[in-house]
Amino acid sequence: MSAHANLERRRQAIYGWLLLTPALVLLSVFAFYPTMSTLWSSLFSRGTRRNPVEYIGTGNYTELFADPTFWIVVKNNLLYAGVTIPVSMAIALAMALWANGKISARGFVRTAYFTPTVLPMIAAANLWLFFYTPGLGVLDQIGSVFGLPSINWLGQPETALWAIIIVTIWKEAGFFMIFYLAALQTIPEDLKEAADIEGTSRWTYTRRIVLPLLMPTTIFIAINALINSVKLIDHLFILTKGGPSDASKLLLYYIWEMAFAFFDAPQAAAMTILVIGVLAIVAAAKFLYLDKRTHYQ
Repeated sequence: MSAHANLERRRQAIYGWLLLTPALVLLSVFAFYPTMSTLWSSLFSRGTRRNPVEYIGTGNYTELFADPTFWIVVKNNLLYAGVTIPVSMAIALAMALWANGKISARGFVRTAYFTPTVLPMIAAANLWLFFYTPGLGVLDQIGSVFGLPSINWLGQPETALWAIIIVTIWKEAGFFMIFYLAALQTIPEDLKEAADIEGTSRWTYTRRIVLPLLMPTTIFIAINALINSVKLIDHLFILTKGGPSDASKLLLYYIWEMAFAFFDAPQAAAMTILVIGVLAIVAAAKFLYLDKRTHYQ
């Protein structure tokens, strides 16, 4: 290989690294370093005046797995994610299919669907607090018309988490609809015209053509919904504070509580590493398995 070719190859390598440097710096400062620092913190005990910080290895993880509250929170989060992700995605898809059709006041419909998304999390929680307040809330006022008793939606273990789930679905469905709507508008009209010529029903066209073409968007939305399901904390501060009896406590709220209410930063760090590990496994499955079986235009 000539000296000129070596020089050109080296120049291209330097150029490539210069392009990567801004992203690498940002990832190092806001992702890699915090993750490694959290992992390191999870390997030490909580320090006190009498008992200084000492290395305990996986002791925090062992103690965490023996904590019954942790498993309650995990169960809550699994139920929360298992309901909010598919339901919000299904509603978002239905709204996008309708908003993409030739309907009157289409712009108004799209705006109405998207409005909950632009509301701040705290504002949305306070809005739903007006719905859920016992005796004075909208739901109880409607129930009283039909002779139903007053229900403390946020104060009962049986209903508190489901009340949070409803708020999340209402908040996220409109956001996911925007992605579906954008994806629907990239599908060529020729496919619909060909399906009409063949006499294909709307359901068959949607199932055999639209949904496969939307699969990359569906996977993208599912990953985002999964991430959202483990980082909810705003609504809990306003609506339930994780109660009653930990019935609505989710992982991020428990991490915050462990770190800033119980002042047990190592335990909070251990929980954070577990969450990151689960998300990393999901991301690996997405890149190594799902992407190979997904149709991309």
